[in-house]
Amino acid sequence: MESMRRTVAELVRERWGDHRPGLWFEGRVLSHHQMAAGAAARAELLAGLLPSGAEPHVGVLLDNTPEYPWWLSAAAVAGLNPTRRGPELARDIRHTECRVVVTERAHLPLLDGLELPGVRLLVTDTDAYEELLAPYADAEPNASRATPDDRLLLYFTSGSTGAPKAAICSQGRLAAAGRSLVGHFGVRPDDVHYICMPMFHGNAVIADWAPALAAGAGVALRRRFSASGFLPDVRAYGATYFTYVGRAVQYILATEERPDDRDNPLRLGFGTEAGAVDAAAFERRFGVRLVEGYGSSEGGAAIQWRPGTPPGAVGRAAPGDDLAVLDPATREECPPAEFDAAGRLANGDEAIGELVNRGPNPFEGYWRHPEADAARRRAGWYWTGDLFYRDADGFLYFAGRTDDRLRVDSENLAAATIENILARYEGAAAVAVYAVPDPVAGDQVMATVAGDFDPLDFAGFLLAQPDLGTKMAPRFVRVVERMPVTATNKIHRAGLRREGFRCADPVWWRPPGERVYRRLTGADVAGLVDEYRVRGREELLTRA
Repeated sequence: MESMRRTVAELVRERWGDHRPGLWFEGRVLSHHQMAAGAAARAELLAGLLPSGAEPHVGVLLDNTPEYPWWLSAAAVAGLNPTRRGPELARDIRHTECRVVVTERAHLPLLDGLELPGVRLLVTDTDAYEELLAPYADAEPNASRATPDDRLLLYFTSGSTGAPKAAICSQGRLAAAGRSLVGHFGVRPDDVHYICMPMFHGNAVIADWAPALAAGAGVALRRRFSASGFLPDVRAYGATYFTYVGRAVQYILATEERPDDRDNPLRLGFGTEAGAVDAAAFERRFGVRLVEGYGSSEGGAAIQWRPGTPPGAVGRAAPGDDLAVLDPATREECPPAEFDAAGRLANGDEAIGELVNRGPNPFEGYWRHPEADAARRRAGWYWTGDLFYRDADGFLYFAGRTDDRLRVDSENLAAATIENILARYEGAAAVAVYAVPDPVAGDQVMATVAGDFDPLDFAGFLLAQPDLGTKMAPRFVRVVERMPVTATNKIHRAGLRREGFRCADPVWWRPPGERVYRRLTGADVAGLVDEYRVRGREELLTRA
């Protein structure tokens, strides 16, 4: 395709000689030329470190620092998630065959004791690293080394089979995605893109960094997302565009309101899962429109917002996509959504299905995972693994993940991974993990434990698990004497999901901001249901 012929390497080369400010980070300002020169130096360094013919995969275990875009511009990068722990993190590094891992001193404890044979560490905030780069200070970008089909990025996306899969993104696909968003949002060279979402996540790289690079716009980096630091950063950097995922918008809205909140340079926020209620509140408070979009992490389907998109809808299919909402069992299209007088979905059992792209798509597969490739490409179509419903006018609405996945605060998690950890709890005879909808966006983790349960002991157990990621701890724990099973003696997950936290068994929960579990009361349940109702998500509580 014509749009796939350009490369990220060419876009980086175009910034050579451009001495405008190109990147802001914690008091530093680097020009576009300096960013291109830094990328060239790191490419030359890597060529000297790797044996001839080796796969040049560089694992990047960093916060959002200038080193992240430098390495993205220099090599085929595997984005490593610092919320992963112990053997799970080691597995990610080994699976992507990283010969080099670039990290910083703050993350070195995550690598302590891991079995990583043949992996070389580069620690960016050290004198030794600067000494390694020094001989390449005069290097120039060489775009001729890259072709549109070359791998540029491996980024992890969790699936139903447990371990995260590394989706492939080529030079051509990332360049095309950046150029597409430049055209869609009118990104200008004098824009400043504020990257506050983690760069190991596809959102920050594909939807924020890539269009800035394609347009020659500036980038302002936030090491880690901070709701309280959001508006001061936007003002300090003159940011005009940002992206978000999950609950980030709600966290910003939870900060103290000020009379000058609308005094900011932002033109647009682009992301997913803010929800119509919070998107409207954000625009009222900050004077900034949020555009909700959808793009399958692997690139297999996209939905575009356009003027006239109803509240709560994501949009319609992007040009060239033949998107359908299908019943996975029958592969037939689900009927259109019906809404009650309050605008709530009235026929979710029939209307909600899996989003499928039946047309051409740029999905490039997973690294070393043919079974997952085949699951995505069933019957010659691309199955997204995401649940949607479609109204009579063709507008699509996001309804969550397929049943064996969870999406917590923008992170995709596999239930089996969490179950394997919780199964170590001494009092548990059996454990089931599943998603319950979050009141705002995505999911929350719920577990059912059969056996003895002590809330304080359980909280301490969770803290002691080295491989329990920061998003994996259950929000709700249902305690049963015996795990409900189907006729074939499989855990009755559909029934557990359907009942959620509104069940006859005792449920313990951690309210937001609290570290310990307490018994869920009737008043707690009523308050939670009110939250879902206000945001138009109450119907999702009863979806199996």
